[in-house]
Amino acid sequence: MGPLSGFKIIELAGIGPGPFCGMMLSDMGAEVIRVERTGGSKKASKDVLARNRRSIAVDLKQPEGVETVLRLIESADAVFEGFRPGVMERLGLSPDICLARNPRLVFGRMTGWGQTGPMAQAAGHDINYIALAGALHAIGRKSEKPVPPLNLVGDFGGGGMLLAFGMVCALLEAQKSGAGQVVDAAMVDGTASLMAMFFSMAASGAFTQERGSNMLDGGAHFYDTYETQDGKFVCIGSIEPQFYVELVEKAGLDKEKYAPQMDQSMWPELSKDLESVFLTKTQAQWCELMEGTDVCFAPVLSIFEAPSHPHNVARNSYTTVDGVVQQSPAPRFSRTQAEISNGARVPGQDTLSVLTDYGFVQNEIDKLKASGAVQL
Repeated sequence: MGPLSGFKIIELAGIGPGPFCGMMLSDMGAEVIRVERTGGSKKASKDVLARNRRSIAVDLKQPEGVETVLRLIESADAVFEGFRPGVMERLGLSPDICLARNPRLVFGRMTGWGQTGPMAQAAGHDINYIALAGALHAIGRKSEKPVPPLNLVGDFGGGGMLLAFGMVCALLEAQKSGAGQVVDAAMVDGTASLMAMFFSMAASGAFTQERGSNMLDGGAHFYDTYETQDGKFVCIGSIEPQFYVELVEKAGLDKEKYAPQMDQSMWPELSKDLESVFLTKTQAQWCELMEGTDVCFAPVLSIFEAPSHPHNVARNSYTTVDGVVQQSPAPRFSRTQAEISNGARVPGQDTLSVLTDYGFVQNEIDKLKASGAVQL
């Protein structure tokens, strides 16, 4: 039973950051009900983001379908959606309508640009949001174009996780005040928050606009990735002086040559030198020499390799659900441990049980099924 056990949350199913938020909340023990479209797939997907929830299929184009969701919301602590601004209003599920039915309701809204502002109605994806927030410009090699860092920064770190955090904050506040509220989680805002340290560094002169020239963007020889003899990669992050000394010793480097660690004029030359050094051994040989030391070293693993690394195995960082290898719930709790109860469900697989649990009687369910408002 996770720490959010007892909270009931309705998820208007979408893509990317919304389901990630639902996964985070359900992994922590909340009862999250996914409201999905009728007429969907008859097979369960391998979508890790959809785990740990029950699924109900509802036709939101029908008034009876909208009323069904409002009935669920009456008994819920929170609801969240990831549509463009105005979609929920057009469906008849606006915050005002939902809060009128449940004044304690937390209403989470996940968008890229936010509910307001000149870009609010524009289409976009992770790459666009992190570009506008100043993050994308900073990622990439010197004199080369910015590199998309997967969609980790906007969709997930600055999106779904931000919404989950915001909703938990609002749920805690509602327990004190007895009143719900709207949580406007925008990926451009969340990405800006993730850049907080770099605003500090820029203000103090420790971060410049030139990509690949700063300490944490690959500009420094002691904070970068290097190819090994077998075509694999390792990474080092020997920032602190004592860790840098250990790097020099373990790698057999020239102490005098590498002494000016923070002399940025030397970084390009020392980076080239280290490229040659790391090519002299395989990844496994470098691991044997440096892994577990204070060099701040790790092999660069693919998602297919990471689950079998001894450290991850020892911590049970990964698990397998319905034949799909995936991450275990995080963070970990000493008393209220998070669990995975099920993988992704067939859309509408739990319609009957959900409606029954939320107070619908059989003749109501039969009418909803006959009208096509729900799919059993």
